[in-house]
Amino acid sequence: MKVFLIQKIKFLILVFSIFLSYQQGFSQDDNFWSHVRIGGNIGIGFTDDTFNGILAPSAVYDFNNQFSLGFGLNFGYTDARNFTATNYGASIITLYNPLPALQLSAEFEQMGVSRKFEIEGLDINDDYWYPALFIGAGYRIGFVSVGLRYDVLYDDDKSIYASAYAPFVRVFF
Repeated sequence: MKVFLIQKIKFLILVFSIFLSYQQGFSQDDNFWSHVRIGGNIGIGFTDDTFNGILAPSAVYDFNNQFSLGFGLNFGYTDARNFTATNYGASIITLYNPLPALQLSAEFEQMGVSRKFEIEGLDINDDYWYPALFIGAGYRIGFVSVGLRYDVLYDDDKSIYASAYAPFVRVFF
């Protein structure tokens, strides 16, 4: 339990430090909001006995035509026959465009996960924090990027994702 508290504190210090560095950089820029792009992900999926939904707004600040840095919030819910899960958290994302059509990304995501399994009349509850570090590449056209990302911290037992590889469609207006 103490290790998780230390991880939370380190994560909050990192986020706070980034926001402080934003403040210093923005004080010299008279047109801050013209460099901010808003985007995110909304998803819903269902089958005969499963429902899955996600809401993940995000924002990035474009330092120039090649480099952007931002943050996002994440919320997801899954309800299946013998399984329910709620996950919530935040992420920090870096986007680099070495060419107009190529977007490279790195994203650190910290998710709180609450899972409940019902197996043979037993209720099993599992609550924990899960970090993910995604490295990705995508093809970019205007404000849309399509690509693939890889979680270098992937843990098959704890991850909320089915695989370390995940396709993405990233949209920032």
